[in-house]
Amino acid sequence: MSRNAEVSDPGGYPLGFRLGPSEWQKDIGAAARWAGQNGFSFLDVIGGDAGAIEAVRGAGLRVGSADLGTFAGFKTLITASKQERAKAVESVSNWIRTASGKGVRIFFTIMLPSDPKRSARDNFADMVEGYGALQPVLEATGSRIAIEGWPGPGALCCTPETLRRFFGALSSPSYGINYDPSHLLRMGIDAYRFIDEFSERIVHVHAKDTVWMRDYLYEFGHELKGVFADPISFGAWAWRYTIPGEGTLDWGAVLGSLKQAGYQGGVSVELEDANFNGTTEGEQRALRRSIATLAGRTGGD
Repeated sequence: MSRNAEVSDPGGYPLGFRLGPSEWQKDIGAAARWAGQNGFSFLDVIGGDAGAIEAVRGAGLRVGSADLGTFAGFKTLITASKQERAKAVESVSNWIRTASGKGVRIFFTIMLPSDPKRSARDNFADMVEGYGALQPVLEATGSRIAIEGWPGPGALCCTPETLRRFFGALSSPSYGINYDPSHLLRMGIDAYRFIDEFSERIVHVHAKDTVWMRDYLYEFGHELKGVFADPISFGAWAWRYTIPGEGTLDWGAVLGSLKQAGYQGGVSVELEDANFNGTTEGEQRALRRSIATLAGRTGGD
């Protein structure tokens, strides 16, 4: 997948990365200082942690996005139980007020239902009601939701079809997209056309890529699982996630397309790559290599 050279422009975007569960990142202040020393200007914090926001800001970096609470917490925004949904709305609204008071304006989420076995249409209706109830606090705080389209169990708003329907139901600009092309690629969705259609809704960007491996694709196909083989970490049998520059996309073209579309936010590396994850040295090398790719440089090791 490629795009013409006229949009191959890194764009000069602020660069950051999404904090993860690695040991070296558990000391968020130290991780933030390392990030600043290596050219990153912001971090995305996970798990609805106010202390993490303070630690990042205390190290002189800004917070690019914060999770909309914990995964377990915001999943109850999509439930058949009106009582549980009301509790989730109250809890998430309080978190938005707390985090926005610390300068956060982008709230990351994945549309994961409490019961992925329910009808997708029923879960969709509950999702619109649950997330719609957040509109007053989002507008009052000047905050925006950033929906990542990870196609996990029962997840909604992963495809243009469902996003289009969601924004038709909730037209407020408070509802936006975390543009993560790696998920689009694994689903076979054109990552460039997606920018063209949803440019006004993109409020945050994850820099993560996907590679389809020809030999494995021959071995297992697109859809079926291996019988005698295990899946690849941060992937499946025939594809895996990669850092920018080692997958399918031309990142100069991606960032140039975002620039032409008027995107003015940050670009955040989400590090999920079997070739690098698992050690401090490997992960830090991957982040340095990623920032070099995104800045249009060579090297970065």
